[in-house]
Amino acid sequence: VWQCAPTVHTIFPATSKSRAERGTVPKIRNPGYGIARPRRGPPGNATMTDAHKIVAANRKARFDYHIGETFEAGLVLTGAEIKSIRQGEVTIGEAYVRPERGELFLLNAYIKPYSHSGDKEYDPRRPRKLLMHKREIAKLIRELETKGTTIVPLQLHLKKGLAKLDIGVGKGKAAPDKRQDIKKREGQREIAREMSKRLK
Repeated sequence: VWQCAPTVHTIFPATSKSRAERGTVPKIRNPGYGIARPRRGPPGNATMTDAHKIVAANRKARFDYHIGETFEAGLVLTGAEIKSIRQGEVTIGEAYVRPERGELFLLNAYIKPYSHSGDKEYDPRRPRKLLMHKREIAKLIRELETKGTTIVPLQLHLKKGLAKLDIGVGKGKAAPDKRQDIKKREGQREIAREMSKRLK
């Protein structure tokens, strides 16, 4: 009489380990392009959220003024103006900020007329309202009450596609201060030239 060996059923204890812990999770691949990788942001230390592009700067601001506290403000612009700004067609070297009816306005900033705009009456130096928190506006207006204090436009940049203006509380420099700045700048240039020669 032939006898078959009994079938043994092995019962494994329950486990809470996931497939990832057991190393059985398959790699996700992008067909034809190897292993899929996350998208990378801008190069360097910049990220997709804090990257910005400077489109205009007031180079004389820190030469003519002692700059104290600085602020970032939005601007009320037309669609054509933001397009011109994105193309770099803007200057703020002669611009200044003045209060009016409890608001702050940017005056004399030049934004070149957009090439595809049909507005023939457009004023490239028109007043433009600054967008800031009320407490910031109130603080800046109080600062203007101090003799010799002004609000200086420092630079205009794009942040997440929006135009932002950096402004600072400034006090005019006396002639000796300006001369000292010139000497300091010339000294820095001389040091840079000497370092360049040594590296060669």
